[in-house]
Amino acid sequence: MNEALPNFELLLREALAPVEPPADLVERLESTLTAITEMAADELESWELSAMRDPRNWARPAAALVVGGAAGTALVLLRARRRAQEASARRSSLAGRGAELERSAERAIRDLAEHTRRLLERR
Repeated sequence: MNEALPNFELLLREALAPVEPPADLVERLESTLTAITEMAADELESWELSAMRDPRNWARPAAALVVGGAAGTALVLLRARRRAQEASARRSSLAGRGAELERSAERAIRDLAEHTRRLLERR
């Protein structure tokens, strides 16, 4: 009877397996957040101060403030994260190049020392 029951651990493992996001997800998210921020700014720009007297007119500008602020904040965080990842990638690539440059410099110094020794022996 145990065999007839599904293996819940296996089902959970399959259901919770990591999924790679699409390659263009960051660009699409950034363009969407930019569009939302611009729409909220346009809504606030078109709003007239004379309408401030009636509280019934406050809903659209308040929503534009909240949505635009949230989208703007998310956009800033997304761009900061991308810059941090790019800086991390640059540091790691420089670290790999650093060892290579160090070996090249050591070879150059040894060659220079050998060449100098030969020149001094000729005198």
